[in-house]
Amino acid sequence: MIRLAIRVARADAEIALAELLELAPAGVEEVDHGDTIEYAVYGAEGELPSLPDVRAAAGTALVEVTTTLVADDWATRWRDFHVPVTIGERVHVRPPWCDPPRGKDRLLDIVIEPGHAFGTGAHPTTRLCLEALLQLEPGGALVDLGCGTGVLAIAAARLGWDSVLAVDQRPEALDVTTENAANNGVVVRVALCDLYHNGAAPSARTVVANILRPVLMQIAKAGFVGEPVGTLVLGGMLADEAADVAGGFAIHGLGEVARRERAGWATSVLTAMS
Repeated sequence: MIRLAIRVARADAEIALAELLELAPAGVEEVDHGDTIEYAVYGAEGELPSLPDVRAAAGTALVEVTTTLVADDWATRWRDFHVPVTIGERVHVRPPWCDPPRGKDRLLDIVIEPGHAFGTGAHPTTRLCLEALLQLEPGGALVDLGCGTGVLAIAAARLGWDSVLAVDQRPEALDVTTENAANNGVVVRVALCDLYHNGAAPSARTVVANILRPVLMQIAKAGFVGEPVGTLVLGGMLADEAADVAGGFAIHGLGEVARRERAGWATSVLTAMS
């Protein structure tokens, strides 16, 4: 097994990742190194993207490309990247191989099978979005744009939103989300949609979008289709990009009312302006 990794400048990481996902649509591993972000994919020789394609995808953000041999136990060691997290002393998100929280019966225990690429909720932007959801009053419909493993969609269903739709451009993400929802005893509808290329995004009373900045800006440009958005939670942004991204949704009558930051990332909460 080979690990192909690239480091890119943090400021341009989201744009580079969007291009890299075209080469590795199943997802990539992400490691934060401060000023740089490392993205890695795994595979046998001949299965990985070519180095010229990888360098072209990273563009001017590229800092370094490395390839390393991975030990034979990689198929189990990848689990070490996925750890339990507790959000707001109300929600506990864990992979299935970790035990439930002890002595904390009040916690909502959510079990997420991450697959090899999508994560269980430990990334700062996912945690920030979960914190934002905990500050909202559940009710009505909710749409999770860019659902990954379905962490946010499943948490919303467990917290009390009446109807939850999870959207992603990757069929495998929808499969994982459906399975995880069933394992958590909730129903989450799923829909395949390329939010970057396919125009307006599905909407609901509450919308959560924890996705890359270029996709968020494209949604701001194309707008929504469906019921008017009352509350919009935006994640996946670097902290110094949050104001610009949130401002892009003003043309849809949405204004920023709260912002949270952690480890250089930000999540904004927007509501409909009267």
